[in-house]
Amino acid sequence: MIEQAPVKKNGEARGVVAEGPVGTRAAGRFPLFRYEVRRWRDGVIPDIEEAVESPKRISDDADVARRVFALVPEVPTVVWGRDELGAGEMWNSNSLISWLLVRGGIEAESIQIPAHGRAPGWYAGIVVARRQASSSAR
Repeated sequence: MIEQAPVKKNGEARGVVAEGPVGTRAAGRFPLFRYEVRRWRDGVIPDIEEAVESPKRISDDADVARRVFALVPEVPTVVWGRDELGAGEMWNSNSLISWLLVRGGIEAESIQIPAHGRAPGWYAGIVVARRQASSSAR
């Protein structure tokens, strides 16, 4: 499971691989204003019942899944709720997932947003991932 959530103690137990600030970079000095990125087997999402439409299978390719899982520590840890990277939308958990999918070889633009749902930040992850891919190709 891959998740972005508020920082808690004992991050190793939840597979925390990265952290970033929330709201402003300066506020990120305090744990209350930090998020963590988790990559953990058999992880549990406590509020899964509140999901609009879940789960959604994106690929059956095990190599793609391994590639996406391996990329998690590389995700940009910019300020959550801001557009520090000039992508046109704020960075959030949707951005993190779309970034991972694009970098993992999935055409995230073609993924349908759940019915009656929203995905603010989704395109920020796509834009940043594409930008990074094109600059590394040079």
